[in-house]
Amino acid sequence: MRIDNPDSVSRSPDGRPDADQPLWREQFPIDWPTDEFRSRRDFTKLLGLTSLAFVAGQIWIAVLAFRRRATGALPTRRIASVDELAVGGSKVFDYPRAGATCVLTRVAAERFVAYGQKCTHLSCPVIPKPEQNCLRCPCHEGVFDLATGQPLSGPPRRPLPRLRLEVRDAGVFAVGVEEGIL
Repeated sequence: MRIDNPDSVSRSPDGRPDADQPLWREQFPIDWPTDEFRSRRDFTKLLGLTSLAFVAGQIWIAVLAFRRRATGALPTRRIASVDELAVGGSKVFDYPRAGATCVLTRVAAERFVAYGQKCTHLSCPVIPKPEQNCLRCPCHEGVFDLATGQPLSGPPRRPLPRLRLEVRDAGVFAVGVEEGIL
């Protein structure tokens, strides 16, 4: 767009000279010559830097996830004694580190299952319901199968991380994680 007379564009709407104009009119100009436009090149630089920051963030997340998986074998930890839980009973514990809350449930006389307690939808704690053969998330009515940890209904789409268990010396031991990262 070509402007023949820039002074006609810069004239204030009330016609007073620039020295008599209120301060807000200088800070919020409504005319082109006094306004500070950004060029397309500056805008493209800003988009490029923003995109680069997002890519760097995604790479950092991938590195952290890889480091978490590459830490080696998880420790063996005694969770409970066999006699501590009745059939249908549950116990909450931390594995493999503090803050990684898991839940152990005795589903039969000789069968135990353990899962990460965070719902895969929005990390609400799941509650075992052995009488209904499921684990329930009270936040959004998510339901997981007690035998497999697979989602049965509700918003969760991913299974719960399942712990590998061993029963020996009258105790239940967590020896690793089958699915997911705790």
